[in-house]
Amino acid sequence: MSLVSIQHPLASAAEQLRVLGRPAHKPFERALEECRLVPFTATGIEVLQINVGKLCNQTCRHCHVDAGPDRREQMSRETAELCLAALAGAAIPTVDITGGAPELNPNFRWMVEEARRLGRHVMDRCNLSVLLLPAQAGLIDFLAAHRVEVLASLPYFLEQQTDAQRGPGVFAKSVEALRLLNAAGYGRPDSGLLLNLVYNPVGAFLPPPQASIQADYRRELSRRHGIVFNSLYTITNMPISRFLEFLLRTGNYDRYMDRLVNAFNPAAAAGVMCRHTLSVGWDGTLYDCDFNQMLSLPVTGRAPRHIRDFDLETLVRRRIITGHHCYGCTAGAGSSCGGALA
Repeated sequence: MSLVSIQHPLASAAEQLRVLGRPAHKPFERALEECRLVPFTATGIEVLQINVGKLCNQTCRHCHVDAGPDRREQMSRETAELCLAALAGAAIPTVDITGGAPELNPNFRWMVEEARRLGRHVMDRCNLSVLLLPAQAGLIDFLAAHRVEVLASLPYFLEQQTDAQRGPGVFAKSVEALRLLNAAGYGRPDSGLLLNLVYNPVGAFLPPPQASIQADYRRELSRRHGIVFNSLYTITNMPISRFLEFLLRTGNYDRYMDRLVNAFNPAAAAGVMCRHTLSVGWDGTLYDCDFNQMLSLPVTGRAPRHIRDFDLETLVRRRIITGHHCYGCTAGAGSSCGGALA
């Protein structure tokens, strides 16, 4: 049975946390204590990551957001304006717009325009196939005109593996979208238009070394399809949402968690993205990272819980909320929205 067709028994964050809280593994906080990273606090805010909603034109097997065409959670214009107001009052250099498919939010282009007007670097986490929708006509030219970095998720450079994770026909659409991005200058040397790919393992294992899989992607996409790109980032599948369901359904949960715990890397833990990123949910709630957002674990302590109350001085010193799922970001070479960490 395909993961994308089942009812989600772990749809609630509370149920996911119950599963993740099983006592079989060393608490993540203890791992931090052993490498002298307690108290685990933010080191600043270099990235404001804004999740504009769970609506997506795809339903991917590994999706930690549980996004899809049937989701209706969408960031309102009012909340988007609060995000831009916070950005205008703080020296945060990068805006990372994610979803769902962020381009499906009706305020997406306005947010890009406003963030660029403020002189911020803007990143669009794109599933590629969304660029081919009739309603998104002109989107690639818009992104290029505003010098938006495109982070394009592509599970593999072969059709079978990509379609197994994302659905039939997705690989062909992804290739077509990548060609259109290349034609607009993305990924081309000296164009200044960044096209970076994102790789997630298809199964219950850690990603290979980032440099190695990047070389494979670069060689095969060029040879087979004439596609070029700037960099490839590897991201470990987090044991939450649909991927957690997959692990439990296939009997791989304990084995996968053992793999993550045994591969804990203090160097990766010291540099995890939550220490320099602030995540904003579609309703304006503030989180340490996108993964905590999906587990309904907002920022804690004296830090404001909503973007309307944004206070940079307090947020840059906040204590980070951690849990068993954090082993996913600290295993091996580490994992973040910007790829490997160590």
